[in-house]
Amino acid sequence: MANPQSLISNPQYLKGNKHQDERGIITYNNDFDASQIKRIYTIENHSTDFIRGWQGHQVEQRWFACMKGSFEISVILVDDFENPSKDLTIQKYLLSDDVLTYLHVPAGHVTAIQAKSEGSKLLVFVNYHLNELNDEYRFDLNYFNKCN
Repeated sequence: MANPQSLISNPQYLKGNKHQDERGIITYNNDFDASQIKRIYTIENHSTDFIRGWQGHQVEQRWFACMKGSFEISVILVDDFENPSKDLTIQKYLLSDDVLTYLHVPAGHVTAIQAKSEGSKLLVFVNYHLNELNDEYRFDLNYFNKCN
């Protein structure tokens, strides 16, 4: 297996678009490459006050797209999954259902996910099958110092 650190890259925001005419609306993303995807699931937080996180992976990657409403996804590049620094930089991304924008979160990151509107639904793509790897890391929501 490749060294996980050599696989790390920055999150990538793949901007979607939409087309509207007399027939209706099409949202699309011609930059999204689904060739690595092995499974999908959705996330619906029980309230807009709840933040799902911090959770991430050294090897697995995730692609997120908002299907309904909007989500804020906070992302941290982890320096050491066994004992991460508490003052790592947090990047924040907003996804909404108006266009089909994808957020690609590469290996080596953790995320915190918050619905910004009631009834929001997030679509998640993964590049490994369930239980194919033991690669899930979770940290308390207050673990990182800049988590506000």
